[in-house]
Amino acid sequence: MDQIQHNFINVQGLNLHVAETGTGPNTVVFLHGFPEIWYSWRHQMVAVAKAGFRAIAPEYRGYGLSDPPPQPEKASYKDVIADLLAIFDALGLAKVFLIAKDFGTRSAYLFALLHPDRVLGIITLGMPLIPTGPSRFKSLPKGCYISRWQEPGRAEADFGRLDAKTVVRKIYILFSRSDVPIAAENQEIMDLVNASTPLPPWFTEEDLATYGALYEKSGFQTALKVPYRSVDENFNIAEPIVKIPALCIIGDKDFALKFPGREEYIRSGKVKDFVPDLETIHLPEGTHFVQEQFPEQVNQLFLAFLNKHV
Repeated sequence: MDQIQHNFINVQGLNLHVAETGTGPNTVVFLHGFPEIWYSWRHQMVAVAKAGFRAIAPEYRGYGLSDPPPQPEKASYKDVIADLLAIFDALGLAKVFLIAKDFGTRSAYLFALLHPDRVLGIITLGMPLIPTGPSRFKSLPKGCYISRWQEPGRAEADFGRLDAKTVVRKIYILFSRSDVPIAAENQEIMDLVNASTPLPPWFTEEDLATYGALYEKSGFQTALKVPYRSVDENFNIAEPIVKIPALCIIGDKDFALKFPGREEYIRSGKVKDFVPDLETIHLPEGTHFVQEQFPEQVNQLFLAFLNKHV
């Protein structure tokens, strides 16, 4: 971790945190999901830097050490895309590889669709390109975590009973399971995890402390708006087809595979209608956090793809 440097780039009056290591001629940009921050890419950043790449992991506005927007309730994916473009311009990055996880995958694909001349290739974890349109989560039960977190005030009250470290702990445990987190009508999402439940074996108390400290600083207000309350944001892209090389790594025990139609969409090859040059690799024991669960295996897959397309 000592070789990772931390800088801030001013974008539209906000100081956005960027973690960076490596000095290679080709740059890899890592986009985190929720409840993640730059640190979720700690294993991968060091690995690609050692292999001769420059590794950059920004934190979105309102996440971690990045400043929150003045009106978090108005945060959007459009902000994320604009901030990324500004960061790339500030760092003089003409073209990059994008590696993304969770809702960061949507940000990566949107960026590639809107700025195709700036992206060499895309790697996503767990999620391929899913076209925008009417909410993909309408058919989920009302007690599903997404439905609950979309409801203004409910997650704030649920999370507000606990410190940030405990919130992250519970979400990491929930998201490491193979079933979609769904609460009963009279139950909150945080109540799905007992205080005595251990962390996943690959996630240490030190890791949790790092996450907890960063979310203690940022809070969860912006994170609840992007992604959960922005899922229906429409970019009106006429032809949502990404024509650059892409790799999707799927953990077969990732609960997200159980979202309606998700696994069929991937396994049937329908996803290639939108990403023709896509390779999909399945990790049979992989969960939602494959890059932290199996870092060496994921690093090898990343480097094989990057070296093939430089």
